[in-house]
Amino acid sequence: MKPTSPSAVEFEGYVVGHRDGHGFIARLDGAPDVFLSPNEMRAVVHKDKVRACISGQDRRGRPEGRVTEIVERSETKVIGRLIKEGGMWLVAPEDKRFGHDILISGHAKADAAVGQVVVVELTEPPALFAQPVGRVIEVLGEIDDSGMEIEIAVRKFNVPHIFSPECEAAAAKLPEAVKAADKKGRLDLTDVPLVTIDGEDARDFDDAVYCEPIDLGHQRGWRLIVAIADVSHYVKNDSAIDQDAYERATSVYFPRRVIPMLPEKLSNGLCSLNPKVERLCMVCDMVITEAGEINGYQFYPATMFSHARFTYTEVAAILANTKGREAERHPSLVPHLLHLHAAYEVLLKARATRGAIDFETTETHIICDANGKIERIEPRVRNVAHKVIEEAMLAANVCCADFVALHAHPALYRVHEGPTPEKLAVLNAYLKASGVGRQVSDPAQPADLQKIAQDTKERPDVAQIHTMLLRSMQQATYTPHNNGHFGLAYNAYAHFTSPIRRYPDLLIHRVIKAILLNRSYQLSDAHSFTPDAAMVRRSMTRKRPESDLKTQQPISKAAQKILTQWEAVGQHCSANERRADEASRDVEAWLKCSYMKQHLGAQFTGTVSAATSFGLFVMLDGVNVEGLIHITEMGSDYFRFDEARQELRGERSGIRYSIGTKVSVQVSRVDLDARRIDFIPVADDESVVRRAGGARGVPTLPATSQPAKSSRTKRAKRTSLPKASASKEAKPKAVKRTKP
Repeated sequence: MKPTSPSAVEFEGYVVGHRDGHGFIARLDGAPDVFLSPNEMRAVVHKDKVRACISGQDRRGRPEGRVTEIVERSETKVIGRLIKEGGMWLVAPEDKRFGHDILISGHAKADAAVGQVVVVELTEPPALFAQPVGRVIEVLGEIDDSGMEIEIAVRKFNVPHIFSPECEAAAAKLPEAVKAADKKGRLDLTDVPLVTIDGEDARDFDDAVYCEPIDLGHQRGWRLIVAIADVSHYVKNDSAIDQDAYERATSVYFPRRVIPMLPEKLSNGLCSLNPKVERLCMVCDMVITEAGEINGYQFYPATMFSHARFTYTEVAAILANTKGREAERHPSLVPHLLHLHAAYEVLLKARATRGAIDFETTETHIICDANGKIERIEPRVRNVAHKVIEEAMLAANVCCADFVALHAHPALYRVHEGPTPEKLAVLNAYLKASGVGRQVSDPAQPADLQKIAQDTKERPDVAQIHTMLLRSMQQATYTPHNNGHFGLAYNAYAHFTSPIRRYPDLLIHRVIKAILLNRSYQLSDAHSFTPDAAMVRRSMTRKRPESDLKTQQPISKAAQKILTQWEAVGQHCSANERRADEASRDVEAWLKCSYMKQHLGAQFTGTVSAATSFGLFVMLDGVNVEGLIHITEMGSDYFRFDEARQELRGERSGIRYSIGTKVSVQVSRVDLDARRIDFIPVADDESVVRRAGGARGVPTLPATSQPAKSSRTKRAKRTSLPKASASKEAKPKAVKRTKP
């Protein structure tokens, strides 16, 4: 392949396939992604590294590219179902971004049968006029086998799910309990009534809390202790366990199954703060004032003893009734829980004062039967106990970031930057069109968004407004550049509280220990950039803002090398966090599709969760499953998408559909392979709730799945359910701070 013009400037990047046949190139130079037409995608596959040039613009005005060279083929194995067409064996990939069916010769299909799920290794890559060829290397089983959706997801998203033999051997050598030698140089907190508070289905416990009132002279205050499992004591830098943990970077949570970052002997044993056993921990010991400020804290290694394992439900019941049955089981611990709640209340007031964003969102919890099939889908309710623990963990994380920044030691911060100018423009246009008498300034402040959320909470379109506020913000990432946390309104924030399941937390523990010993923690050579991290979209690559660069002091080449390595580790952890989220969503989508197959033809009421140019996404009431009403199913009216208002509006009828609109729908189609559920609207006098000022009268909506023949706005396909060891020299370092 050659560029169209000798003057064309070439660039490199990774191919990002799209299920509709086209793709993009995520450029390594950080420039905007480049569109690849279906024809250009014929010779490449998802995750190939290519060299390309700009050949023009597509019909939407985006830069369009032409591949000039395939620099490196993706080594990703492909998972799919074995089919036979016209006497030929093929594997239809589960990941539609791959874009090609794979030819399998008769002797290369192993013992797989038609319809079974298999893993394929490519023996010949695709070409302009030839399909890829591969061989079956693993047969997973039938598509309906219990747990198959998880087996598919871990391979589809390349989630490491088997520990290396070296890691398993190293874990087997670990002791069964805390040894006497491990306690040396640690503070003994075994007499402090620390407790764990987690969900009913939690298996590992990496945090414990304790709170007591103290006298601060002219005011009262609280001593809040957050003890976190000392994973870094057992997982040494660059050890076999460390290498596997870094590759995974995070635990992955599925319904009924967890793929842990650490071997079970650590995650559910030595590093789990189980009740009534000694455990090693790292402690953040804080002083909270009546104003909710943290005016002092210290970090130190300790030995602890969990006095009880509480669930959120139990703690909420105790806080609601200190004379109830739950309280009677632990009478000596009730006062400490009340102190913890009192500290939470002042921390919550401080949260409101600094303007942190606090939207109430609804998460769902999938309840499965013994065979792994969905029994029901319930909203996950956050009670006061959830919020108490959340504020305690936030306080510890803030102190952690402040401690690392104070000692100018490189580490990973959890950074959440504010809305981009582009997203801010879309948000302000929507707020203006919706009659919200407030705009968000540039640069945005968290308090601005929180004020809008508070001012509009009584409006009928509150769900739509909050959704738009959430969409305006960027995703949080891990980076060595302390750019603050916009959503929480913190100047510095880091993750300290979950080293069992998050690698950045394990790293920050090592950094804190090094600071306590007056040393410097060095990343190992194993902490390198990986292909999957390089594949991350440009929006996930954070660069230092110009204002930061102007004030930055020149640094040595050695320091720059260290910073670059930390940047690579941050991108790796951010990318694998996204990978874990994608895999979890994929499994949930599969389960929901499987569940809804039982309800084909059934009618439900629902709420519009998103309006697009190609239709409406609807969340079913009481079922908590989302599906799509395609625009071709919305009758004979011509609907236009109003981007400013984020709504579809009928030109003739004036009917408006926006987030929060109530509709009645029928389940018309379920596509397991595409993870898609399709609805058709059902005519019902009470089924459409219009926005204030909308058209009156009952719309005419078809009750069948036959598409209308009139012209429509742009149509597109979319999957509806995406969505270093401590020693005796290590001593506590107390830090007096007024506002960490």
